[in-house]
Amino acid sequence: MIEDEELLLDVLNSAPRDGGEPMEYLHGQRGVDLARAHGGSGDDAELRCLRITRDGLQDLIRGNEVAVESLQELMSEATMRADVTPSGVEWKLSAPSDVQLAARVLQAWSRVNEHLPGRLRACANTECNLYLIDHTRPGTAKWCSMATCGNRMKARAHAARTRRSGSRN
Repeated sequence: MIEDEELLLDVLNSAPRDGGEPMEYLHGQRGVDLARAHGGSGDDAELRCLRITRDGLQDLIRGNEVAVESLQELMSEATMRADVTPSGVEWKLSAPSDVQLAARVLQAWSRVNEHLPGRLRACANTECNLYLIDHTRPGTAKWCSMATCGNRMKARAHAARTRRSGSRN
C-alpha cells in the first residue's frame, strides 16, 4: 500500500451518490471526523481545501485537466524541505496548516500515479461517484465494490442479454 493511499481514497470518495442524489461528507461532523482520522484539525478552512482538492482530483482522474490551475493555486505555499540525516535525506512537507492535509492527498495521488500508473480510476458504474485503486494483478478492476456496483452492473448486463435473446424467439 502506498503512503496516504487510504487518505486519498477517503477524500476522493467523500461525495458519493445515494439513490442518484449527491452527498457531501466534507462538511460538518462527518468532515471533521474524516480530517481528524488522518491527522488534520477538521476546521472549516481545512475542509474547504480538502473539497477543492477532491473536486480537482476527480476532474483530473476523469480527464478534465482544467483542474490543474485550482490545485496549483491551492498548493502555491506548499514546499518540500530536505532534512539531511546520517542515513540519507528525508523530505518534509511544509504548508500552511489548512493546506497540509490537502497537500498530503496530492502527494498520495502523485505516488499512486507513479507506482501504479492507470490504476486509480472512477468506478465503471456511471451512477456511482466513487473511486478505486486497482491492486489486482491483471489491472482489470472496474467497480468501487464488487458487492454493490459490480453485482448491480452484472445484473443489468444479464437482464439486457436476456431481453435481447427473448425478443429473438
